[in-house]
Amino acid sequence: MSFEIIFVFALLGLALFLFATDYVSFDVAALILLVCLLASGILTPQEGFAGVSNPATITIAAMFVISEGLRRTGLLNKAGNFFCEKMKRNFWLWLFVMLLFVSFASSFMNNTAVIMIFIPVVIDIAARIGVSASKLLMPLAFAGIMGGTHTLIGTSTNLLVSSIVQDRGGQGFAMFDFMPMALIFLSAGFIYMYLIGVDLIPPRRKDEDLTADFKMQGYLTDLKVKEESNLIGKYLDEGGLTEELDLDVLRIFKTKSDASAQRTETKIEAGDILRIRGSASEIDKLLRREDLALIPSKEWVDIDLKHGRDALVEAAVAPESTLHGRKLSDINFYERFGAVPLAIRHHGELKQEELSNISLAGGDTLLLSMSTERVHEISNDPSFVISSEVDIMRPRTDKTYTAVGILAAVVGVAAFDLIPIMVSAPAGVIMMILTGCITTEEAYTAVNWKVIMLLVGVLPLGTAMDKTGAAGLIADSMITMLYDFGPIAVLSGFYLFTMMITAIISTNASVALLAPIAFEVANQIGVNAEPMVLAVSYAACLTFITPFGHHANTLVYGSGQYEFTDFTKVGLPLNLLFWILATIFIPLIWPL
Repeated sequence: MSFEIIFVFALLGLALFLFATDYVSFDVAALILLVCLLASGILTPQEGFAGVSNPATITIAAMFVISEGLRRTGLLNKAGNFFCEKMKRNFWLWLFVMLLFVSFASSFMNNTAVIMIFIPVVIDIAARIGVSASKLLMPLAFAGIMGGTHTLIGTSTNLLVSSIVQDRGGQGFAMFDFMPMALIFLSAGFIYMYLIGVDLIPPRRKDEDLTADFKMQGYLTDLKVKEESNLIGKYLDEGGLTEELDLDVLRIFKTKSDASAQRTETKIEAGDILRIRGSASEIDKLLRREDLALIPSKEWVDIDLKHGRDALVEAAVAPESTLHGRKLSDINFYERFGAVPLAIRHHGELKQEELSNISLAGGDTLLLSMSTERVHEISNDPSFVISSEVDIMRPRTDKTYTAVGILAAVVGVAAFDLIPIMVSAPAGVIMMILTGCITTEEAYTAVNWKVIMLLVGVLPLGTAMDKTGAAGLIADSMITMLYDFGPIAVLSGFYLFTMMITAIISTNASVALLAPIAFEVANQIGVNAEPMVLAVSYAACLTFITPFGHHANTLVYGSGQYEFTDFTKVGLPLNLLFWILATIFIPLIWPL
């Protein structure tokens, strides 16, 4: 092997390590790979930065904006309200219809946007009918994942694999080429979930209010300001009052008015009640001041924290959020959102103490006490998914049909090969902005730049594998192991290997690494390359084994209060079923 091949193999090992761990975020990891390839001279600058202008990169960025435009105009909110009313009458029938709608919507827009709207709808419905929301949230995520595989634009993975095929001289895929196999997966997935899957999901989330759900009893305390206190006549200085203590002042009660939402703008008076978050041991340290009196404890319920202009909000950290890896102490929630974190579910474990030392991760769920007037700010922030409130966003309902028409035009002209999707999608973005469906600032915010940077950094690695011959060596190894069993066995092996690797790294990263190898294998054994790369694409998209393999799973992980193994118990049989179906039907639909 040449030095270049050895270097590329070393980078592959580094890529798997960085993508599978939290040592650095995946977008930074991708850029590290790009810089290494450029510095080594294996790729020229033109080859290295080809990912910036790649059709997949451009189209994926545009579809993020178009999906957000649809969300901003309230289409999904209307659908959520509709299903909420219908499911009160016939739960199982309309649950089936709702999941079909989620799958259909995910075929044409970012399934993250679809699922984040339906999470609070499903939680509300579950509470009304007395079913654990955990039983419904995982099927919701799975429906969104399966729906994304139906069209070229349904998931960024399909766009990416089509671009990889085109870069290697293939024809690429049309808008609905993915649908025949995707319909088989969807049908089998629904049957599995209804007959087996739902029964395997444990009822983790109880029908309780948020205060009880986050076990806040013992972590909320009222203190009365004594007449001799030196706090009287001053504005609340929380830093000075609770310095070096793990405590937060949530609200100030006055005898004549409720000033809870203006806690830093009102002077403290004798008799004021300070409501504080913190453990009993920390409260004991504060009471050493002797100018605060402890009010007898009570059984706390949500209404105690929704008084006046205060709201109690459950917010999940979105997958691929910019907050990933940042400590709560580095994020001033009160300055940023007017919010105070009360508790957090971090990697499935509930924590009420030493919150400032916790590094956030996708799927973490926070209980926030905040000003009602500012709830829409955190709802509009792409770093969070609100689980406890419905219709927080103020949608532009007069633009709903305009946004739907723009999406239909983008899909239609691409489906009939009138204009390439990489042209129609940016044109759709321009129309979304010009018609007022979305503002320019919202459009920039809508793009998941971490995914874009991942593509910019990882696509050149595939080029380097081709250029140095590393892809050919890996292909030879795959052929040696499986070709004696026939080309179908090779296809099946690619599906299984991709399914396993996607459990630990992102879907786009696994496709960027494995699709070029699948294409090379197909060329070497003299078969059609399309079914090989499609096996990689389907296997990467349809991952249910872990809460982090697909961002749809991450979205419901905290809200459903699942344990890590819940996804494996329910998702592994489904993944194995899809592997068998792919092995049988992909060669029938796309002959080798």
